[in-house]
This record gives sequence, C-alpha cells and structure tokens, in this order.
Amino acid sequence: QVQLVQSGGGLVQPGGSLTLSCAASGFRLDYYAIGWFRQAPGKEREGISCISRVDGATYYADSVKGRFTISRDNAKSTMYLQMNTLKPEDTAVYYCGAQRRGGHYFRPDTYDYWGQGTQVTVSS
Repeated sequence: QVQLVQSGGGLVQPGGSLTLSCAASGFRLDYYAIGWFRQAPGKEREGISCISRVDGATYYADSVKGRFTISRDNAKSTMYLQMNTLKPEDTAVYYCGAQRRGGHYFRPDTYDYWGQGTQVTVSS
C-alpha cells in the first residue's frame, strides 16, 4: 500500500522552530522528486520547497527561503522540512508530496502521492 505518513507540526511561538517528517512506504522514494506544500484557510495549496530526483537540486519559495530547509534520507524513505524563524503567516496545513514525472515542482497537480497533512500554527 502506497503511503506518505506525516509527523511533526503543532503550535509554536513566532521566531520558533519545527521539523516536519514524511515517511514513505509502498514505493521507492528515491525514484521521486519530493516537495512540501502548505494551504492556509481560504487559499490554494502552494509549493514551498522541493528536491529534484535527478540531481538533488533544492528549490524554495521566496516566502520561506533562508528559513526553511528541505532534506531527504533515502535509506529511511523519509523527507523532512526544518522550519526556523517561524512567522504567523506560516500558519497553514502542511503537506508532503512525491512526484514521478519531474519538473513543475511547485504545481500540486503534478504530484502522485500526498501525505495526510499536518497543522502548523504560529502564534503567541
């Protein structure tokens, strides 16, 4: 059974840090590009970070560049999103995704598998 199971998230104060994890099962994660997306209430799902499956290049949305770090551990079939210096505007449901085709990394419709989503709330 193909699954992406997320963990982490929760409530954090502005300026704090959180790490999200996403464990894959039922398929070879190293054959896929991986990405993190988020969706705030009333907004569309937006891509914030991804890693190419071809050359391991990383990409970040301007809104998170310099604060978030994406990584993957293929041996553990797990991807991570380290989030530092969190801001209230980072509040959203966060999703991990896996993409087989490559390219258009920030388009949700190009992804094959999704995690269940996890809430991140940044508030004092």
